[in-house]
Amino acid sequence: MVGSALCRRLKYLGYTNLLVANRSQVDLMNPQDVKFYFERERPEFVFFAAAKVGGIQANMQQPFEFLYNNLTIQNNVINQAYQSGVKKFCFIGSSCIYPRQCPQPIKEEYFMTGPLEPTNEGYALAKIAGIRLVQALNKQHGFNAICPMPCNLYGPNDSFDLQHSHVLSALVRKFVDAVEEGRSEVQIWGTGIARREFLHVDDLAEALVFLMNTHNNPEIINIGCGYDVSINELAGIIQECTGFNGRLTFDRTKPDGMLRKCLDVSRMKALGYIPMIRLERGIKEMINDYKKLKRNTA
Repeated sequence: MVGSALCRRLKYLGYTNLLVANRSQVDLMNPQDVKFYFERERPEFVFFAAAKVGGIQANMQQPFEFLYNNLTIQNNVINQAYQSGVKKFCFIGSSCIYPRQCPQPIKEEYFMTGPLEPTNEGYALAKIAGIRLVQALNKQHGFNAICPMPCNLYGPNDSFDLQHSHVLSALVRKFVDAVEEGRSEVQIWGTGIARREFLHVDDLAEALVFLMNTHNNPEIINIGCGYDVSINELAGIIQECTGFNGRLTFDRTKPDGMLRKCLDVSRMKALGYIPMIRLERGIKEMINDYKKLKRNTA
């Protein structure tokens, strides 16, 4: 999702010499594969968008894979980026790096000031290690790196697989399916009171390219829209956009995750960046994307 958005943004801006290290070209879990790739392609600027990702259910079911796979992938890539002389490296993190009970909105200085949210601890620990790795390379060897921390992302190429998807795409699938199948109820995990901040992946891509061109500081920097909605409110927006007329039920046996996770984005605003895609517009696009996917796979 993030990688394809970056490619769209870079092509739109006129960049032509783009390298894409997808699964068919290089196994990022294999250090030799990564070494050969960097030796062969010699990239100058690297956006690190590769990761094992998923929602609460996937994180809870596979804590080992979320920790081990992400550590392995990022260690291989960061090391080879440094060894091959990459001019600038963008390590894309996540707002889950922050403590579970952070003051809101979350400022960058709250990093590593308390315990993590248990439901995605493996992923968060891997991202924290990646941040510290590029910062250590910067301190010891002058490695030029930036560490943007985006909020919850959604948009084109997001996953609609209910076993692995994030909350927004999962709800889009549930409501669209309910309307098309004539169901009278949509069930939602948790209580609905947890709040999340959502950023369209195309807005993130714009921010990442902007930072790559203008920012040279390895300290983390938040990227988001600066406001959040409850899961209940999010469900209401998607319900209205899909035209679902049934009832919503909440499975309170399932975890809410971190109750609130809204980023303080004042540093990005001070640099001149403001996201443009409103949540309602992005949700309508996601609904259309899922409907097209259903038609194409029918």
